[in-house]
Amino acid sequence: MTEIEIGRAKRGRRAYSFDDIAIVPSRRTRDPEEVSTAWQIDAYRFDIPVLAAPMDSVMSPSTAIALGQMGGLGVLNLEGLWTRYDDPSGLLEEVAGLQGTEATRRMQEIYTEPIKPELITARLKEMRAAGVTVAGSLSPQRTKEHVKAVVDAGVDMFVIRGTTVSAEHVSSQAEPLNLKEFIYELDVPVIVGGCATYQAALHLMRTGAAGVLVGFGGGAAHTTRTVLGVAVPMASAVADVAAARRDYMDESGGRYVHVIADGSIGSSGDIAKAVACGADAVMIGSPLARATEAPGRGFHWGSEATHSELPRGERVAFAPVGSLEEIMFGPSRVADGTMNLVGALRRAMATTGYTELKEFQRIEVVVQH
Repeated sequence: MTEIEIGRAKRGRRAYSFDDIAIVPSRRTRDPEEVSTAWQIDAYRFDIPVLAAPMDSVMSPSTAIALGQMGGLGVLNLEGLWTRYDDPSGLLEEVAGLQGTEATRRMQEIYTEPIKPELITARLKEMRAAGVTVAGSLSPQRTKEHVKAVVDAGVDMFVIRGTTVSAEHVSSQAEPLNLKEFIYELDVPVIVGGCATYQAALHLMRTGAAGVLVGFGGGAAHTTRTVLGVAVPMASAVADVAAARRDYMDESGGRYVHVIADGSIGSSGDIAKAVACGADAVMIGSPLARATEAPGRGFHWGSEATHSELPRGERVAFAPVGSLEEIMFGPSRVADGTMNLVGALRRAMATTGYTELKEFQRIEVVVQH
């Protein structure tokens, strides 16, 4: 692997974002109708390889249910407004009317309200009553505290999501979450992340996770790169973690851990490139923030934006382009890749001659420089 000299004392590997690469057409093409975008993780099968990011601006119980009915997986943020307030719609309306730093300050105040276990139970039961796969997310810091309420409510899939999650968090202040022990004792499949390197992903896979989220610091609403200086371009990150999945399969005797690209996916072309780099599915936020039903009402933010001491995200404005169904399945009225995401992925696969996502992971890509 070629390293570049940054200065006499430091060398670095060149890494690539989705914008840096392109998919190469193959020798055959197929009809889009023959393409399957289905994937399966553990016992759960989905028609489309799309998970909604657990962000209050895109996921409410109702939008999670809607995406589930469309064949995707809506993941509810279990430490967001929906588990802090009986009805947060008024607060969401208020935040949408604020400007700049005033919005950040007010959001910091709103998110100081304690998380209520009974609301975790109520939200997840609402999703279960609709007959969709039920998924909720907690940060590593809050997982121990609230996981009993999550499991008791009957969650199907549990997501542990942070800016960066390691299998070996070290703390002198409190006993850290032992991921391997935790996942072993839990009766539901766990998706954990983010990570962005081969070694970190390998360690997370060894904890028994069913899936690994790839990426941190690269989302549209994140400023982690600016605030902390931490980020890894996503095309390289996904390809590195896909290599870890391959090697872990050999190490474990055939256990397959799903790779889910999470970050820097703003258009349908980015979804296709993520799969081409080795992802089994994608977790998206900003594309769904453009839906007319999005709880953010034209704005998008993550949990990092509400941190009480060091916000590492911002509230980003997104003009609505259509309904959630139109964004996922069209018809599209724009030519910028923000609508009909699944139709575009299906066409990219057909154009390159592939009918299954696993096959499409082998497609050739080029670097655009």
